[in-house]
Amino acid sequence: MSNKVEKINIKAALTLATTTLLGCHNLAQAETAETDTWEFDTAFLVYSEVDRVNAGEAILNAKKTFDDDKILNLKLTVDALTGASANGAVAQPTVQTFTRPSGNGQYQIKAGEIPLDDTFHDTRVQFNGQWTQPIASNLTASGGVHISKEYDYLSLGVNGNFSVDFDRKNSTISAGFSYFQDTFTPEGGIPKPLASMLIGDSSAPTWDDEFIKTRIGTEDDKTTTDILLGFTQVINRRMLMQFNYSYSIVDGYLNDPFKVVSIVESSNENNSGVTQDVIYESRPDSRVKQSIYAQSMYHFDSTVLDISYRYMWDDWKINSHTIDSRFRIPMGDSLGKESYLQPHFRFYQQSAADFYRPFLIDDNTLPTFVSADYRIGEMTAFTVGLKYGMLINNGNELAFRLEYYRQTSTDAGFNKFGALNDVELYPTIDAIIAQVTYSF
Repeated sequence: MSNKVEKINIKAALTLATTTLLGCHNLAQAETAETDTWEFDTAFLVYSEVDRVNAGEAILNAKKTFDDDKILNLKLTVDALTGASANGAVAQPTVQTFTRPSGNGQYQIKAGEIPLDDTFHDTRVQFNGQWTQPIASNLTASGGVHISKEYDYLSLGVNGNFSVDFDRKNSTISAGFSYFQDTFTPEGGIPKPLASMLIGDSSAPTWDDEFIKTRIGTEDDKTTTDILLGFTQVINRRMLMQFNYSYSIVDGYLNDPFKVVSIVESSNENNSGVTQDVIYESRPDSRVKQSIYAQSMYHFDSTVLDISYRYMWDDWKINSHTIDSRFRIPMGDSLGKESYLQPHFRFYQQSAADFYRPFLIDDNTLPTFVSADYRIGEMTAFTVGLKYGMLINNGNELAFRLEYYRQTSTDAGFNKFGALNDVELYPTIDAIIAQVTYSF
């Protein structure tokens, strides 16, 4: 069973290791920029969470620069995910039973363990095409398309960008937009928000009819519109700075069809903290996100420091801070070729959405919106790693990257009680990211 919304979150983690690969210059390309030739970047990446999700991703990026400074960029991505994903329910001191998203069969979680759905797996094929060309002496335009297909998910998108150079091309102002139309078709249909998960004998004659009552349809969709304004400035021969502002509107189906929320007992002391019901989450059908971003690159005598900061806020009351840094250190000849080391450190901190709840209490009125998804809860995360690259075979670049990722969730003011005191509500996620890249 695939899980697209979970996949989006994991893709964010994968991006930590891939964003600097494609579309950037390798060591040889920094020397000269040939025209009317093809340049290729390839990568294979493995992302592995401890006892949870494993992902493998292969990327091929092809770029051709024509004599008239027109550029064609084509990118193909294939990835596969397997493993177990948290369904949002709280751990309990006794065995718990859950119905699979398809409605066919059930699975049990051992006492004291965080409920994980082991049906999580998917394969995605994505294609991106981009065309860039000058349309005046200091004006450049770019446009592209996006197609991504999975078992239960289809994403189609277009984008465009205009940039203007001035001050002898030391300054650039840019404006871009993108529009995406995504369609969800999860197996088992779209769950009814706040409906109780059907649990019982799935072989009973009335099971299918009762299960359908917890669904609102077989598919749903959402649209995403992004606007980006940017400014890039060459400060001097050593320093470059960039500033961006982005505005994003998301409308449509924003629930995760595979996430649930536990309702626990509070009035009966003997059963305090014990799960009484499990319901499907409910999120608003719109989200407005904004962010500001600043990046600076400084070239010392031989090394290069790249550091950036991003602040994001939205109308779900989530705000986040991201600091990302890389330091490129030339190592001289290795095996007779030029090489470098590049340490990497990233820190991320996020507040919780205003409707985030790790659990609900049985004697309270159900809220209109609620989700126990830790990805919209309060958290901190960091990534630390090292990349080693070298030139081989007539200037082609081979690089290896290894990184460690840790994500820690916090309670955001929600106190445990009763049976919840004996279980873990806010687990830490550890992951290893390994990547091999080859540019030619």
